[in-house]
Amino acid sequence: MWRRFLFVLAAIIAPWTAAQARSPSRDDAMRAAIHPVATSAAMQTWLARVPVTRDFPADFAATLAQQAPLYVIEMTTNPACLPCADLWAKLGRFSRTYRWQVRTISGQEALLRSGRLGLPWVGHPVAWVRPLSDPNRIIPIAIGTDQPQNLARNAYLAAKMLTGVRPAVGLRAMAKFTGIVGAPPAQSGSSR
Repeated sequence: MWRRFLFVLAAIIAPWTAAQARSPSRDDAMRAAIHPVATSAAMQTWLARVPVTRDFPADFAATLAQQAPLYVIEMTTNPACLPCADLWAKLGRFSRTYRWQVRTISGQEALLRSGRLGLPWVGHPVAWVRPLSDPNRIIPIAIGTDQPQNLARNAYLAAKMLTGVRPAVGLRAMAKFTGIVGAPPAQSGSSR
C-alpha cells in the first residue's frame, strides 16, 4: 500500500518539479538583464552594483588618444531619460579626455542598427563605436548607462576590434552591459 501511495505521489510531483526546473525563457532573461529606471536614486542603486574595471593594458590611454581621429561614438537618447543624460555626461568627459567625437543618433537609426546586429531593442540609451569612414561597421559599447571606466574599456576594445584584434577576445571582455535604461513613459488615461 505504501509503495502504491509513493508511486502515485511521485507521479504527481515529477511533472510539477520538471516544470519548475525549466530553463529560463528569453523573456525571463530579458527581465533579469534590463533595469528600467525613472529616478536618479534607482539609477544610482543599479550603478552601485556594476563592477568597475580596474586593470587596464599599458597602451590603454595612448591607444584611445591615437585612435580618436578614426572613430566616433554615437548614442541614442530620449527626452526625460535619466540614464541617457548620465551616459551623455560620461561620454562627454571621455570625449574631453581622449578627443573622441560623441554625437546622438535617431531612435530609428538605433532600431536599424540593433536589428542588423541581431540585438533586441531594450530602450535608451545605447552607444556604438564606428569608424568615421564606414557607417556600417559598428560595435555596441553600452546598453544602458555604465561606469566611466567600463565605457572607456569598451571604447578601447571596440577600437582594437575595428583595427584587427580577434573579435572573440574583445567580445568576451565586453559581454556584460548594464541594461540600466530609461523607464518607459507612464501611460496617462485611456486612448480611444
